[in-house]
Amino acid sequence: MTLLDLNKGEKAIITKVRGRGAFRKRILEMGFVIGKEISIVKKAPLRDPVEYNIMGYNVTLRNSEASMIEIVTESEAALSHQSESMGTFAGDLLYQKADASRKVINVAFVGNPNSGKTTIFNYATGLQERVGNYSGVTVDAKESHFKHKDYSFIVTDLPGTYSITAYSPEELFVREYIADRSPDVVVNIIDSSNLERNLYLTTQLIDMDIKVVGALNMFDEHQNSGDKLDYDQLGHLLGIPFVPTVGSKGKGLDDLYDKIIQVYEDRDTTLRHIHINYGTQIEKSILSLQDKIRIPDNEFLYYSISSRFLAIKLLELDKAAETKIGMCSNAQQILKTRDSEVKYIFKELNEDAESLITDAKYGFIAGALKETVEANPVTKRKTSEIIDVIITHKLWGIPIFIFFMWLTFFGTFKLGSYPMSWIQVFIDFVSIQLNQSMSEGILKDLIIQGIIGGVGGVLTFLPNILLLYLFISLMEDTGYMARAVFIMDKAMHKIGLHGKSFIPLLMGFGCNVPAILSTRIIESRRDRLITMLILPFMSCSARLPIYILLISAFFPYYQGTILFSIYMIGVILAIGSALFFKKVLFPNADIPFVMELPPYRMPTIRTLSKHMWHRAEQYLKKIGGIILTASIIIWALGYFPREFKGEQHYKSQSDLVNKQYSHEVFLTQNTNLKVINQIKKEKLNKIYLEKESVRQQNSYIGRIGQFLTPVMEPLGFDWKMSVAIITGVAAKEVVVGTLGVLYQTDLHSGNVSTSQIKKMQDQTYQTGKKAGQKVFSPRVAFSFMLFILIYFPCIAVIASIRRESGALKWALFSMFYTTGAAYIMALLFYQLSGIFI
Repeated sequence: MTLLDLNKGEKAIITKVRGRGAFRKRILEMGFVIGKEISIVKKAPLRDPVEYNIMGYNVTLRNSEASMIEIVTESEAALSHQSESMGTFAGDLLYQKADASRKVINVAFVGNPNSGKTTIFNYATGLQERVGNYSGVTVDAKESHFKHKDYSFIVTDLPGTYSITAYSPEELFVREYIADRSPDVVVNIIDSSNLERNLYLTTQLIDMDIKVVGALNMFDEHQNSGDKLDYDQLGHLLGIPFVPTVGSKGKGLDDLYDKIIQVYEDRDTTLRHIHINYGTQIEKSILSLQDKIRIPDNEFLYYSISSRFLAIKLLELDKAAETKIGMCSNAQQILKTRDSEVKYIFKELNEDAESLITDAKYGFIAGALKETVEANPVTKRKTSEIIDVIITHKLWGIPIFIFFMWLTFFGTFKLGSYPMSWIQVFIDFVSIQLNQSMSEGILKDLIIQGIIGGVGGVLTFLPNILLLYLFISLMEDTGYMARAVFIMDKAMHKIGLHGKSFIPLLMGFGCNVPAILSTRIIESRRDRLITMLILPFMSCSARLPIYILLISAFFPYYQGTILFSIYMIGVILAIGSALFFKKVLFPNADIPFVMELPPYRMPTIRTLSKHMWHRAEQYLKKIGGIILTASIIIWALGYFPREFKGEQHYKSQSDLVNKQYSHEVFLTQNTNLKVINQIKKEKLNKIYLEKESVRQQNSYIGRIGQFLTPVMEPLGFDWKMSVAIITGVAAKEVVVGTLGVLYQTDLHSGNVSTSQIKKMQDQTYQTGKKAGQKVFSPRVAFSFMLFILIYFPCIAVIASIRRESGALKWALFSMFYTTGAAYIMALLFYQLSGIFI
């Protein structure tokens, strides 16, 4: 009997709450707990919803919700008592009958044909159903009862099936039984000697979001094969407890029954609902369909069957799922959305959704088995596994990964140098034309120095950004990136991090903001926080233009190696910080995970082009937005005020040079006027550079830089680098724009075509004790790159940490921790390198 059958004025005791997932959790939180007394207060005029009294307060439920709650009523208890003892209803009989009803567990056995499912059923129930070593033995459902401890088991042996995709009557029957009957526990019987094939059905049960216990049957054969399976770890990964059994001998069955009771009573710590990741495009389509399914009018459907499972089946063009959806009030809208999403997936990935979902499931299984199975080395390898044997090898896997990462950075430099030079030539041409055609004044300076000097310098590195994403996309689309994550997963566990943390960390090489958002996939708050805090050490693509600028200028040899070393320093710092946070801030255990190992594929040109264009669009928008704005502001702060103390001194020096090298003076000396003019030009240019340097130091931005000089000088930075560091807080690309604006002091000498790299190479201190010395050197450049790598993440990253962590303190901690670490690392490098180099 369910709560829907309760009559007004009658008391009842809750014996079971059916349903699944969020619905069941919500009902329990509302107080509908097993063993609690409940009665009807009143019904709505249309008899839906109904107001109930439970635990001293009133609460309203819809009939669809009430039908999911099983009860024992006073009349039912009295009737049962009279039929058993011919006595009368008295005392605590209602509670006694409710307790007895609660201890009835409905169990469904599901599994592949020839998995030993019927053998276990026969052993448990004492029946003698037909058993055979071939498919299709169980062609209909068998039901039987037995007792274990003080529980009554009602066991249904469902037809053997490889999946529940509804291609055959058996598959459809199994699926409909689970959805409509809602068994308390589903026992998935698995052939331990063929885990990969058998676990495919398990992944579909995971999608259904039901209580599952895995019985690893024929476990003796698995042990005899020499393979070693960590079934406890497998259970943690899949969110399903596993029990080894030998059905033919009855071994492990008592443990299986105990585990069923624990799961039924919600006492098993392994059981948890996980989502198998089907890839970005398919996950978006699933969510889109779920939004259409999960409306109040459709509660009757998604209370009994997972909306995610329905969405997946719709994408697979499953007819049975379409029939279910046909009962919904918005069925046409759901199916129209499905059709649109299926077309979109095929257009984007050049493969149908069903094949992609199947591949993802087997990739998920492969990842789980890689984590938990130690294969017998004598066993013959499958041809399809040869690549993974090499790529994920315990000795060669990491060196191969490091080589591919080095190749990525080398290719980014080598291939990117050609289009980079073409863009630089174009920018130089535009600068020369504007310099020659525009009259002197503030507008000319703004356009050439502020806009072209700032934005143009950043635009030059667009090819490098695109190439970096090309290499990353190649690794992702071929399936290698998943192997890289698997390789590093073991290392992640050793430093106390969740294996899933490596996914956001990899994304961090592109942009830290979406990487921080992606930490939502990590169930553990502790691991999520640690991952967020170390993510800024992953050198995002916004820092890449700075590295390329400095490496191109001061490390002409081994450019790829230097860039690779910068990225690796970030990784090492992230690992060190994770260990520190694990010991000091979050000394708790992590949760295991499954990393899917999808099949290797040849990436399509369309997909790669779309990834690159998307990144180019983002980069160009940033150039036209924040970088342009920042460049103009920085130029204005450096351009004003125009007058400064001591300006007359430089004017007098210029006048003196003009007088000394005037044509009248040298006409009578028969001197080569071309040589004289060259000497005059060099002297005037020197005076101008010194004057402009002093003027910049007295500008608004110069005053800010001078204020920071005492702090930053021990790191080898001049005031201009200090200012660039401050502006980089908004966005790291702005650092290049700032340097491009500030190192433009020789424009009036006519050298507008000189590249930013050349200007930085030639930059010298004009005043002070370092006058005449080069501002930049390889030592200074590397120190500067170290600081840029580590210090204050951009504002967007800080805001993301604040939002995702739910606490301002973690955002503030990230700011101060990274900046402090940057200062210490740059200081140590600069000072120690001065001693040894």
